[in-house]
Amino acid sequence: MNPFKKKLDDFFEISKRGSSFKIETFAGIATFLAMAYILTVNPVMMQGFGALGFDRTAALIIATAFGAIVGTLLLAVLAKVPFAQAPGMGLNAMIGGLMIAAAFGTGTAFTYQNLMAIVFLSGLIFLLVSFVPVGKNAETGEYITAREKIFDGIPPAIRSAIPVGIGLFIAFIGLQNAKVIIGDPAGTLVKLVSFNSWSNPEALALAANAVVCLFGLIVIAVLSRYKVKGAIIIGVLAATVLAMPLGVVDFDVIAGSGGVSWKFWENFGKFFSFSDTEGAFGMLFKGGFDFPANSLFTVIVLIITFSMIDMFDTIGTVVGCASNAGLIDKTGKPLNYSKIMYSDSIATVTGAVFGTSTVTTFVESGAGVAVGGKTGFTALVVAGLFLLSIFVLPVFAFIPSAAAASALVYVGVLMIGRVKDIDFHDVRVAVPAFIIIIGMPLTYSITNGIGLGIISYVLISLVCYVVDIVKFKKSAGEKPKWPISLVTGIIVVLFLLYFLLPQSI
Repeated sequence: MNPFKKKLDDFFEISKRGSSFKIETFAGIATFLAMAYILTVNPVMMQGFGALGFDRTAALIIATAFGAIVGTLLLAVLAKVPFAQAPGMGLNAMIGGLMIAAAFGTGTAFTYQNLMAIVFLSGLIFLLVSFVPVGKNAETGEYITAREKIFDGIPPAIRSAIPVGIGLFIAFIGLQNAKVIIGDPAGTLVKLVSFNSWSNPEALALAANAVVCLFGLIVIAVLSRYKVKGAIIIGVLAATVLAMPLGVVDFDVIAGSGGVSWKFWENFGKFFSFSDTEGAFGMLFKGGFDFPANSLFTVIVLIITFSMIDMFDTIGTVVGCASNAGLIDKTGKPLNYSKIMYSDSIATVTGAVFGTSTVTTFVESGAGVAVGGKTGFTALVVAGLFLLSIFVLPVFAFIPSAAAASALVYVGVLMIGRVKDIDFHDVRVAVPAFIIIIGMPLTYSITNGIGLGIISYVLISLVCYVVDIVKFKKSAGEKPKWPISLVTGIIVVLFLLYFLLPQSI
């Protein structure tokens, strides 16, 4: 082994963890293929699914790649784990939804810059609570951080319901974006697109988009059934191929004349542009902290929502992937756990500066772990591949939103699997969990879904507590425990202000 390779081996502890450069490299490729769809999907969602009429595609693909590169490099060299980061699903949809609401006058008039500032602040808060110690573990002697206290203070059912609701919301958005589900002026709000209107060109165009999405979804499902690496990106590419004869693609994009160039310096020019409709980098510093009047509680609740979702996503993903990779210490905690949390929060802050939504650890990291990845070298390979993707932007920009929607629906399928963790036999948690899950797509807002669910949880729990206390006084049973943590109580108060004050969206 040459000296340089030996230094890499020692730094990443590749041999020590029973791995090899070959295994780590293939693991990195597997993880990248599993999550490369984010380069296509994130710009579509961040631009309000095309409804806002501007094209920030080139800048947002670069912002997405840079967010992934920074976050994944931190995991590689700081935490030294085989995981990868990128702008997270759900929160990008949340930003797109807020932008649409602002554009059509149905919500607070947040600008793109305002939303990047909110992501930035949520990252700072996540970073702060990841550092601040609030106690000590009596058994291990390790400090307990504010982040762990907050996580433990949220009821488990609520924590499980949030990703399920986001999954349903993302799938709903994907089906809408691909025109599988369309608006219904007759009064039922939504309906299935017509597949038999052969004489209507407009209806045929909608049906073509729907067919592309459904085809991609079927390909992804079949490939995933047989554990094919990169099933999602392969399915999206297959859908793109079908989209060509159906007239769903824009061939000007692949030719480099559709707003995304093969000349990477032109794309970088747009990325660094301070144009409101074209740039991404540093946009939060262009009036991002000048929030609309009377939006204080809305901003606070959005920051809390972003922070909560990032925290739950990261902790759940890291624990699951670390367990599968055997990277767990004697207490059952992932190795370098605190450094992983620092990496995640720092990546969110830098991602906001780049102009993209919350950067978080991707569950697709499990693809690399399954191949045998055990060290930060896997993450280093992933970061390198995201860097290379910047030089072939038209390939990702060419993929139509209908094909990208198949990835959205499948990711929704994966996220909704967490529903099994909810105890639906206990109505005290079943009803709030259901409200969160159904509330997100029906109100078209992750924030509203969480708020309604956690308020209902507190109200139901308080009433049940009073009844149990009365029953306790009439019997010799065990005294009921107070059901509401301080963290939950504070969050509920803020959500009540968010819903009841006139400035709430």
